Amino acid sequence: MIYLDNAATTKPCEAAKAGVMKGLEVFGNPSSLHRCGLDAELLVTDARTAIAESLGCLAEEIFFTSGATESSNTAIFGAYKSQGKRKHRVVTTTIEHPATARPIDELERLGCEVIRISPDENGVISAEAVADAVNEDTFLVSMMLVNNETGAVLPVSKAFNAIHRRFPKVITHCDCVQGYMKLPIKTKTLGADLISLSAHKICGPKGVGALYIRKGLHIPALLMGGGQEKNMRSGTESVPLICGFGEAVKHYSKNVAERLENSRKLESLLFELCKKNGGIGINFRGEKSPYVTSITVDGLKSEVLLHYLEKRGIFVSSGSACSKGKKSGVLAEFRIPVQAMDTTLRISFSPDTTEEDLHGLMEGISAAQSELARLK
Repeated sequence: MIYLDNAATTKPCEAAKAGVMKGLEVFGNPSSLHRCGLDAELLVTDARTAIAESLGCLAEEIFFTSGATESSNTAIFGAYKSQGKRKHRVVTTTIEHPATARPIDELERLGCEVIRISPDENGVISAEAVADAVNEDTFLVSMMLVNNETGAVLPVSKAFNAIHRRFPKVITHCDCVQGYMKLPIKTKTLGADLISLSAHKICGPKGVGALYIRKGLHIPALLMGGGQEKNMRSGTESVPLICGFGEAVKHYSKNVAERLENSRKLESLLFELCKKNGGIGINFRGEKSPYVTSITVDGLKSEVLLHYLEKRGIFVSSGSACSKGKKSGVLAEFRIPVQAMDTTLRISFSPDTTEEDLHGLMEGISAAQSELARLK
């Protein structure tokens, strides 16, 4: 099997699987006062500490959630509840993941003014354009670090730090799902007050994520109940999933730079193979993460090609896993022609991706170009 759909989800690593099993064995409720509860609480604390160390922040600034969607919803609606009654402007981009875009759409429905910054003719989001859209009436700026469909890297640090110099009370939120454990990320340099993370994008289990909340920033909780996670996220913590998350972070945080360099080599090989093929285009070549690349295969519909490759044991996607086959509004924002959108595949790497995988992918695409062309 050649699996190249890692932007959708990754295969859990052995460390994460072992962490999940350990969390299942230590079955106590972390809120219980007896020894079984304490043992579970210690596992949660260990995972929290590992994530905090990877980001260069305090453990008390990390709050566990059910995933990045909940993290982003908590961040956005929390910012609104905190300041949105007094201020009304939100600044974001047109290429955000739905977990950010749809909550902001809801804020717009509630009466907020939403300024959405589009990429320029080169597919680049300008830090200056984002910062210039902020005014005295702005309470929230939200932008992703790495676009999940093209791999484009947004100038989050430059924009957020410029905003905080002029408007220190504006809340900044970053969806770091496709950047965490792939690019070197530290809270101090990123400049975000709120950061959304997901475990299953970094070879951890599904169903768990985290929200970084800068110390000193108060936002109301999205979920209310028993007061877990210091009242920020009520509900009994999923100790097995949290342990798996923490162990994946411990395993991969040691060699982020090494894996990034290896992914750049793989990306270069992918570009070279696409060029040799002659019928494949690259949708975005600006500043990007090497882990995600969007390509077009001339003359072949994405869905047809995707299923052809699947029969050969090659797994890719036609875009965001959340789009479920719909045409991508994000690709349109990157000025990708409609015809090209219909023939787009997303190739995304993991630490397990090899050069042999890419050669196998290209052999599969070449076979499709030959065989499917005869069926026209």
